[in-house]
Amino acid sequence: MWEPPSPRMRELIRAGAEIALNPPPEWLAELDEATLAGANMQAIAADPVLAAGTRRTNRSNLLFWAAANVREPGVRVPANLGEAPLAVARDLVRRGLDESALDAYRIGQGVALRLWLRVAFSLTDDPEELRELVEASCRSISTFIDDTVAAISAQMRAERAELLRGTHAERREVVALLLDGAPIGRQHAEARLGYRLGRTHTAAVIWSDDPAQDLGELDRAADALAAAADEPRPLTVIASAATRWVWVHGRPDTARLRPAPGVRIAIGSTAGDLDGFRRSHLDAITTQRMLARLSSTQQVATHGEVELVALVTQDRQRADEFVNRTLGELRTAPPELADAVRAFLAEQGNATRAAARLFTHRNTLLRRLARADALLPRPLSDNSLHVGVALEVLQWSGRP
Repeated sequence: MWEPPSPRMRELIRAGAEIALNPPPEWLAELDEATLAGANMQAIAADPVLAAGTRRTNRSNLLFWAAANVREPGVRVPANLGEAPLAVARDLVRRGLDESALDAYRIGQGVALRLWLRVAFSLTDDPEELRELVEASCRSISTFIDDTVAAISAQMRAERAELLRGTHAERREVVALLLDGAPIGRQHAEARLGYRLGRTHTAAVIWSDDPAQDLGELDRAADALAAAADEPRPLTVIASAATRWVWVHGRPDTARLRPAPGVRIAIGSTAGDLDGFRRSHLDAITTQRMLARLSSTQQVATHGEVELVALVTQDRQRADEFVNRTLGELRTAPPELADAVRAFLAEQGNATRAAARLFTHRNTLLRRLARADALLPRPLSDNSLHVGVALEVLQWSGRP
């Protein structure tokens, strides 16, 4: 039996809920950081689509509870089965993850309670009122999360049952076995996938973390990738609602790829046979995660382009420190200066070829190199390797 709180408590809960409806950015950052750092959240935190969905779910839960308590303070809040949490539930099932991923709700509950206590202490300094307010609101938050987790778990079970009845599930299961190196006959796998495994492969991950994205654009991007490789029968797996895993034979011409805004394509290495099938996919995943880690705005990237940057930026904080220490004031200088240094290094110190690469006059290039050298903590001639690596990281980063 849900006993409603006293009129005074309803007044205080409504006042606090109005504050929670407009949370400061640091609240949301604290919530996101805690939920994605959980012990069972590594697979989700490393996946740009699932991580973005988790952040949207955090906001959805916070605002859902707050809005309900502005309308009817102290009344039992129903489970949140809105678009954001249901989309994440579907994606978790499609990635083969179980209900342990819902630990994010419990972690988020702990953070929300801490934040709510800050609000509660700002609403009253009467000890008895504060005790009653904390008890009522903590019960409300805990019950809301319990009910939501139960409802989402039921949705995941239903989604899993639905997938088991579809051809997508069969294809996803076979691919998972191949990627895990499980003993599965080649001919049997090829028959179930409709894709030859004994040839050369290039894998790609096509995704969007924009909740408003037209998901049909992901399928069109997969078709374009296959066309760029002259592949009549690509293998496509729906890894989640907003992610496609694709394999083609041969190597696609990336110059032919023009994905729609919001659609990203990470392309793996090209390699042969079953080992190549696996390795190319892992390289595509590495490329995708690097783009997400650096908040890169690039829509198309290949593993060959980013392999070094992916290794250097495994620890983002230390990578930022390396770039700052190596580039100094060049990091925030006009981009044509960094472009001049990058071209000069790519052409192995040949200014004429570097100027031609940039479609500029050689004297213009030399002036830019001199300006860049003055901004570097150490002369380019003494530190060219480190400067080159730092500029590669900077090129792929979406932040200054």
